[in-house]
Amino acid sequence: MPEYTFKLNGDKVTVDVQDSERLLWVLRDVLGVRGPKYGCGINVCKACTSHINGKAFNPCATPISALDEDDEITTIEGLADTAPGDGLHPMQEAWLDADVAQCGYCQPGQIMAAVATVNKAHAEGRSVTDADIDEIRNICRCGTYVRIREAIKAGAGKMD
Repeated sequence: MPEYTFKLNGDKVTVDVQDSERLLWVLRDVLGVRGPKYGCGINVCKACTSHINGKAFNPCATPISALDEDDEITTIEGLADTAPGDGLHPMQEAWLDADVAQCGYCQPGQIMAAVATVNKAHAEGRSVTDADIDEIRNICRCGTYVRIREAIKAGAGKMD
């Protein structure tokens, strides 16, 4: 089998998997990273949302062969390490403060999408807007969208 090397949550990893193996299965089944959730497998629900080189992507729709050795994957498990200081990332703290989670299944993907959205707005030199939040297409089966929106705004304020 081919060997693939990339960075995962700050650590270099190497795996032996088929070229067509979806990154979600490599993360979950080979590397034991359980934060990205399997929901649909076709890039619709976005429960698996993670970051590749700082941008949101969905590993359920990404074959391992699409990665380069310099690519850095960040999952919810490594998100706190991308924030200043110790403890949780500001968006994770905002999620807890707003009591967003109901069942919690989609929340890692929701948080990762929110962080990428805020980071993109900040990189453009502006604050996150309602229109930016509206572009997040992660599905929450429990319907906690009002609390998700509140948490994104609060988390964005702490990320400034």
